[in-house]
Amino acid sequence: MRTAIVITVSDSSFRGEREDLSGPAVSEALSEGGFEVMGSAIVPDEAAQIRDAILDATREAALIVTAGGTGIAPRDITPEVTRELCDKLIEGIPERMRAEGVKTTPLAALSRAVCGTRGKVLILNLPGSPKGATESLAAVIDLLPHVIDLLHGHTGHPTSPGASH
Repeated sequence: MRTAIVITVSDSSFRGEREDLSGPAVSEALSEGGFEVMGSAIVPDEAAQIRDAILDATREAALIVTAGGTGIAPRDITPEVTRELCDKLIEGIPERMRAEGVKTTPLAALSRAVCGTRGKVLILNLPGSPKGATESLAAVIDLLPHVIDLLHGHTGHPTSPGASH
């Protein structure tokens, strides 16, 4: 059930002008975090292609992670496409990524990444830079298994030291 697919959103990587470093870095971090990465894709910053890639991935994995297209440049549209596809948004996850990110770079506040659910699938946007993507993922990776468990009907709450019931 802890399966993932990584989608890099980048015009230059899609055209072969720049090596995709973010997708492999995110895949490695997910693997180290206990996820089985079932595949990856590179798509341009085009709404239809981002949408199709996410929808295709939701048929195969419990977690879809995008890297790229979360900034404020004119072609950065990954959050808009993700919002369209989600049943529910989980605002706290990207809030946590930004809060942790600004500790090392003020530019993290410019990320428009979103996170949400589509049926039983969790969709998470990460920034496009390898460092930003992996640091953002590191800030929330401990939450993701619980979210996926909840989406699959396992509604028990984990106990942690100091937790009150």
